[in-house]
Amino acid sequence: MLTLSYEYKLEPNQLQISMIEQTLGVCRTVWNYALRERKDWINSRKCPVNACSIEKEYLIPADEPYPSYSRQAKALTEAKKNSERLKSVNAQVLQQVLRTLDRAFSNMKSRGFGFPRFKNKYRLRSYLIPQLKGEVLQGNQVKLPQLGWVTFRKSRDIPEGFKVKQARVIRKASGYFVMLSLQLDVDVPQPFPHGHPRGLDLGFDKFVATSDGLEVKRPRFLKSLQRKLKLLQRRLKNKKKGSNNRHKLNRKIARVHQRISDTRKDWHFKLAHQLCDEAGMIFVEDINFRSWQRGMLSKYAADAGFGQFVNILQWVCWKRDVYFAKVDKDGTSQECSQCGANTGKKTLDVRVHHCPECGYIASRDVVSAEVIRNRGLTQARVSRALESRPKGLSDLGQGLENKQNACGGKGLWAEFSSALYKPRRSDGDGGNFV
Repeated sequence: MLTLSYEYKLEPNQLQISMIEQTLGVCRTVWNYALRERKDWINSRKCPVNACSIEKEYLIPADEPYPSYSRQAKALTEAKKNSERLKSVNAQVLQQVLRTLDRAFSNMKSRGFGFPRFKNKYRLRSYLIPQLKGEVLQGNQVKLPQLGWVTFRKSRDIPEGFKVKQARVIRKASGYFVMLSLQLDVDVPQPFPHGHPRGLDLGFDKFVATSDGLEVKRPRFLKSLQRKLKLLQRRLKNKKKGSNNRHKLNRKIARVHQRISDTRKDWHFKLAHQLCDEAGMIFVEDINFRSWQRGMLSKYAADAGFGQFVNILQWVCWKRDVYFAKVDKDGTSQECSQCGANTGKKTLDVRVHHCPECGYIASRDVVSAEVIRNRGLTQARVSRALESRPKGLSDLGQGLENKQNACGGKGLWAEFSSALYKPRRSDGDGGNFV
């Protein structure tokens, strides 16, 4: 099953806008009530049995079960019988709010995310319609439950054969948007290693350096509009909370942030397409970019958006039939890409690689990208050899891998890889990204 998501800008009338805002308000009420119910149940179990608080205590029976999704969904159904406000919103939309809350608690336990937060009118900005039946699209209009036919800007046509399964209505600083989830019952194979290999090294000095010698400077999306944000936020502290002037100023600040985000995303897509040109394989380091946003360079890491760029690059590679893979990140700057010798650790101020064994001199970032390319070729050949091995040769990949020397340089496996993939240099100027 192939799933795509297309986003369009809505052009609703005043009645439809009021219904969207009402739906968001009811969803926020359900979220906050369900979250308070879960927090009260958790807090009531924190106090020891022999040391209860002498000031206040939760009046929740000891045999009261945990408010899971199924119990809260059942309670929501009963509450809708006596509440006209809850009846005014589609039942499936409210159930999706409870599902999102339950998933937030699951991610908190399994993935180490933070505790779910209460939502105000600025934080809950979208709701999901999980099922759409009948004729949904008609020209430049989309039919949404309770909203009817809503006009949208058809910036691109929906591919032939795809069906609209879900819709998410989003409120942004620049207006209202709809994100359509399209599905097509087809099996699309993953790209396989072929063509020209290209390694990428991400960093703060250069946003990305390729194994072909291209170095892209790191853009400053936030810095270009930081002065304007500072002036707007300075005026915000003098506005009374809850006033219309404070609300208008908040919308101006949000619009500037959206402009920064849109510019960053557009630049990431253009750069990803440029890197996929004349490349059959792209390899990047397997880095946890969240750790980059915890140190003294956290502001610059967040402004560059390395994690978003890698996700976009992976999607563009799949779309353009380019093989994408992540390799081990350890020691890429301590290894020579030509002979495989270990050159030792380098401080950040050393930007030139000089190998004492073979005398190879080049930019430090470009050499790291070449090392990433070599590791990716080795990894790709091992996986393909293991997948296509005949019966009785189960140790083919492992045997060839063991022939490689410790520093990843010459050997039978390196010769085997270079015979199939002959890297070629490209002296292109890289367009507008240099």
